[in-house]
Amino acid sequence: KDSNFKTETIRLGDPSRGQELSLNPHLITSELRRTKMAAKFIGGGCSWRRFSRNLDKRTASSRVLLFSVRSSHSMDDMDTVYKQLGLFSLKKKIKDVVLKAEMLAPDALELEEEQWIKQEETLRYCDLWDDPTKSDEIFLKLAARAKAVDTLKDLKYKAEEAKLIIQLDEMDAIDYSLFEQAYDSSLDVSRSLHHYEMSKLLSDQYDTEGACMVIKSGSHDTKSQMWTEQVVSMYIKWAEKLGQNARVAETLRNKNGVSSATIEFEFEFAYGYLLGERGVHRLITSSTSNEACSASVEIIPLFLRASPDFEVKDEDLVVTYPAKDNHKLAEQMVRIQHLPSGITVESSGERNRFANRIKALNRLKAKLLVIAKEQKVSDVYKISKNIVEPWRVEETRRYVSKGQKMVVDLKTGLEILDLKSVLDGNIGPLLGAHIGMRRSIDAI
Repeated sequence: KDSNFKTETIRLGDPSRGQELSLNPHLITSELRRTKMAAKFIGGGCSWRRFSRNLDKRTASSRVLLFSVRSSHSMDDMDTVYKQLGLFSLKKKIKDVVLKAEMLAPDALELEEEQWIKQEETLRYCDLWDDPTKSDEIFLKLAARAKAVDTLKDLKYKAEEAKLIIQLDEMDAIDYSLFEQAYDSSLDVSRSLHHYEMSKLLSDQYDTEGACMVIKSGSHDTKSQMWTEQVVSMYIKWAEKLGQNARVAETLRNKNGVSSATIEFEFEFAYGYLLGERGVHRLITSSTSNEACSASVEIIPLFLRASPDFEVKDEDLVVTYPAKDNHKLAEQMVRIQHLPSGITVESSGERNRFANRIKALNRLKAKLLVIAKEQKVSDVYKISKNIVEPWRVEETRRYVSKGQKMVVDLKTGLEILDLKSVLDGNIGPLLGAHIGMRRSIDAI
């Protein structure tokens, strides 16, 4: 008859400390009910076995109800804990990015603005009509400086926004949607910082250009061609993760896989990022033997603003139209060989032979410029034919798919113990190691 027993549950303890306990009052009085029902049994002539069985069913169902209540509370508590851990992790990431931005952005912005002012003053005293080439170079540098200033200002604003939201969150003054906005801002800040830092490291002559990557299978067997297809996919995913445009311009495919492919990365600094990737990429498929398959990677500058401005003599070129299994491809493909250097280039991704010839010629010019720079000669006609493209036989990286699945970069010595992640396009650490090594060599 007690009114306290009319409630469904009785809760004990402090819920904020995870000490809550839920009890069903019917279980507390189960023995009392058993006694009362036993009295009815004695007076009513009911079978004791039947009575006991019915009573046990009711008690069991009550216990199930109690267990369900406790389980639901336990799951809710775990969800809360996981959510709090996730928020804590996100907060830490946001704070780390904000701290890095606060350390770098103000000084970098001040330096860029000073350089911008100096370049504008230099421009005032230049006679732009006397040397158009130099004028174009000055304007490009000025535009790049202005872009850096705008990037740093935007970066600084987003970092301040993320910091303010975190401070409000600590006072419980915002909802979760604003917290997500802070995290998105921190991602933008992180990407902008990375791009700015790389732009300062990638300062060689063609580092700011796009990149044309030619990937070829090491042999005609099925495994090598399947491996070549994986390498193509790896670089496409890398560009997608950067939010940049990568286009498979040409593909020579058969039933086994890809024998060759050309990817065009049409964004700034692509050549500087990817230059260290050229060479042989080998997949090790057995831990007990030297069984392996390979793909070669070539990187050519893709000039984003203007094509290379120099002439190649017609008598130095041999232009052919090789036949392929694909009849449509055979009608379009153009191959050009440069006799003085022995360099050969191809193009088959355009709609007709004329367009493919122009693209192949631009690729040839880009390769000649790079080789002349590497051989430190002033003219492409002074290139030494005997030492052209030594990277073709140099092994750049090993991908071990048996045993301890890992990736080993032979140029930098970097090892990554996650083959799947690398093939999924997460090659940033490998690219960064190559860039750092190039800067160290240049500093010597």
